[in-house]
Amino acid sequence: MKKYIFLFFTAFFIFFNLSAGVFGEEQTESQNAGLEVEAKSAVIMEPLTGNILFQKNADEMLAPASVTKIMTLLLIYDAVSDGRIGWDDMVTVSEHASSMGGSQIFLEPTEKQKVSELTKAIAIASANDAAVAMAEHIGGSEDSFVEMMNKKAKELGMNNTTFKNACGLDTDGHMMSAKDIAIMSRELITKYPDVKKYTTTWQDTITHTTRKGDSQFGLTNTNKLIKWYNGATGLKTGSTGNAMYCLSGTAERNDMELIAVVMAAPDPKVRFREVMKMLDYGFANYTVIKGNEKNTKVGEVFIYKGKEDIVSGIVKDEVKIVVPKGASTKIEAKPQLSDGISAPFDAGTKVGEVVYYYDGKEVGRSDVVTEKGIEKAGLNDILRKLVFLWFA
Repeated sequence: MKKYIFLFFTAFFIFFNLSAGVFGEEQTESQNAGLEVEAKSAVIMEPLTGNILFQKNADEMLAPASVTKIMTLLLIYDAVSDGRIGWDDMVTVSEHASSMGGSQIFLEPTEKQKVSELTKAIAIASANDAAVAMAEHIGGSEDSFVEMMNKKAKELGMNNTTFKNACGLDTDGHMMSAKDIAIMSRELITKYPDVKKYTTTWQDTITHTTRKGDSQFGLTNTNKLIKWYNGATGLKTGSTGNAMYCLSGTAERNDMELIAVVMAAPDPKVRFREVMKMLDYGFANYTVIKGNEKNTKVGEVFIYKGKEDIVSGIVKDEVKIVVPKGASTKIEAKPQLSDGISAPFDAGTKVGEVVYYYDGKEVGRSDVVTEKGIEKAGLNDILRKLVFLWFA
């Protein structure tokens, strides 16, 4: 009986310390010493937490050009994820979509293309005609799709954004801020990392199938970062007369990913040079500290009416925390577990969380789940437990 009571009362919480760290509040421009950016507006964001590491005129609304297509891609991936469309679905190109100027793959009216092929053309070659064709396929019309874009922007907290089209061509009132571009970039790469299959591709082709027959069309990535910068993963370029030169660049090194955005750079070389400089700044000044590894045991939970009395709680996902290099590494991790769970249940059932604290503030958390599933106790199991308790 004493053994049983001991197990019961030691099943709740285990407190422990990790070597880790976290940077604090969003960086102000006065804290950006040592980094100068020529572009009119700029932001460095760490996508894991959404923290801003550097900013310059980050909330100023400017023309975004084809960086707009990050939102178009996000809504495409949302539609596939929700089952509204499939990658192999065929899209019929409209007269309107085929009439787009600027960057294009020269789609013809009534031409049919797979969703996957049009998405590839948007991500790699910044194809305006492909973007509008997909907008019409998902929204029924480009105008309806633009409403979806603006709704998504509000959901993501993009407070300085107004979309007027799906591709980013200069239109009165079509405006974004650098911070908002970083926010939608973060949503795309964290929610749908598979997009990097396209955004890291330098060259590819699509096949035009029309009444004139089949023909190959070459795609070359507009984002030279993937050739010039070690660890580059994307994401999207943009340039128009009003917008000048814009870029949302993403890269990953040593388990840390960064998003660097510039808007209204004076020429294409400057936008790439400054994004690379910003990424260098982020990687040089910040690092990632990991919490408990996935499946680490952090405590035990009592089982009611189960074939067993105790089940181990394990960490579901590894928590990573971004910290300034040289900052304090002291972090407190506290498992907060349920006082019991009723059988039956499956492996992976949530029984609590591990909450991470730094300097008294919460900086991250991960679910704690059951290590295994437990069946409900039968009559024989109950009798066996009673015998055990009687003779314990």
